[in-house]
Amino acid sequence: MWTRVGLRLIGGYTLDSVIYRVLKAVLGPLIWAIWRPQVEGLRHVPESGPAILASNHLAVFDSVFLPLVVKRHITFIAKSDYFTGRGFKGRLTRVFMGAVGAIPVDRAGGDAAQASLGTGKRVLSGGDLFGIYPEGTRSPDGRLYRGKTGVARLALETGAPVVPVAMMNTGELQPIGKRLPRLGRARIKIGPPLHFGRYSGLVGDRTVERAVTDEIMDALRELSGQDYVDEYAAKIKKKGQDA
Repeated sequence: MWTRVGLRLIGGYTLDSVIYRVLKAVLGPLIWAIWRPQVEGLRHVPESGPAILASNHLAVFDSVFLPLVVKRHITFIAKSDYFTGRGFKGRLTRVFMGAVGAIPVDRAGGDAAQASLGTGKRVLSGGDLFGIYPEGTRSPDGRLYRGKTGVARLALETGAPVVPVAMMNTGELQPIGKRLPRLGRARIKIGPPLHFGRYSGLVGDRTVERAVTDEIMDALRELSGQDYVDEYAAKIKKKGQDA
């Protein structure tokens, strides 16, 4: 199931959209001055209409740097835990996640994947941008891991183009376990949109969905220059915990 924060309308915008715009305007220049994001291929992000921004995932701050360089509002999904914390830290986390355009999704249940797809479809049906990390979690070692097929199903069901986005060095700026990035210049590369109209009517075909996902991951590999591992990152992390 999914929940939506900030449903009150203010001048035509939802509350979380207002927070997003305000904090981006206030904190954006500061973040830009400190980490000086360098972005290539920004022209590939459509100026209007729905699109899926599919990115590799190296650091928590990926969800900060990407909205910073893209003018349009990007909606991400995030663990519902980020929105239920108590105390000052909990409130700060809720505001931060809303500021970067995150929607809370309960990933503990068996319908978590379907909830994520439902959220993406609602965002795209409104003509907006939806951000997704096909690997499903941060890379444990800087390599690019096998993508989950949810991104393919979303593209096939909505007809939205998929824009590949490569975060180049954010894992070095913010290694796993670090709350804030180190000083340095964040680098982002955005590739041309991928269209999958040739697979129209084949939603639910696992072979097709895997082929589409692999095409997206191959585009990310070419953009990022990462070594590719044909295993799920979550599985690798679990092996490390069990060792």
